[in-house]
Amino acid sequence: MRIYAISVYLFLYIPIGVIALFSFNAGRHASQLQGLSTKWYGKALSNPFVMDALETSLIVAFTSALLASVFGTMAAVALQGIKGPVRVFFDLLIYVAVMIPGIVIGIATLIGLVTLFDQLNPLLAAVWPEGWTPPKLRMGVGSLIAAHTMFLMALVIIIVRARLSGMDRALIEASADLYASPVGTFFQVTLPMIFPAILAGFLLSFTFSFDDFIIAFFVAGSETTLPIYVFSSIRRGVTPEINAIGTMVLAVSLVLLVTAQLLLQRGGKKPK
Repeated sequence: MRIYAISVYLFLYIPIGVIALFSFNAGRHASQLQGLSTKWYGKALSNPFVMDALETSLIVAFTSALLASVFGTMAAVALQGIKGPVRVFFDLLIYVAVMIPGIVIGIATLIGLVTLFDQLNPLLAAVWPEGWTPPKLRMGVGSLIAAHTMFLMALVIIIVRARLSGMDRALIEASADLYASPVGTFFQVTLPMIFPAILAGFLLSFTFSFDDFIIAFFVAGSETTLPIYVFSSIRRGVTPEINAIGTMVLAVSLVLLVTAQLLLQRGGKKPK
């Protein structure tokens, strides 16, 4: 079993290590190590197409993670008070949303948004003041944010509900005994206790949104995120610049994931 486990980890992480190593390649060929250099990192960061794609990815990831954290937390708190078959039904919907393959979510979101835009655009043109050009709804940053937010909400709900389940209900009951309103109890008792889980959900959501390619590929329209740019670039061949971009994305993702895990562990500790 140990040999099997080691073999699996080597199979998973050796290719990643090779990409990181060859990102420091001094030569122009991704598969031939000709000395060590950091020039490809500088070239990637000075590439205007890379920076535009990075800006789009950061805007989409931050906005999606923020919206998913807010709405996911609201849904988690609301579901915590529901019991019986209704809760089982909503639990099923949440876990199905996490289990569905990304390609299915991407296709379904594309069809849904295209159908919605086809219905709304004629209505906007009909009610818009004469002489003014009506706005036209289309795929872009907005559709990316909407698609990622819907997918990431389920992740935030699961994380926050796990923290809510471990809370001491006596604190909430004591707050009610002291005549605190439900809103006051939430902001003064519940929110501080679940905040590490909310922040962890935000960081995980940011990571998943920033790294997503499948859903973004279907709903991005004319916009280009960093994963889409990398995919388009490797179709012409892998270069050390692509390795450098992948290594930087990997490093940022690992930092965010480790931070989220530490926050979850800290939030899960019960006060003595």
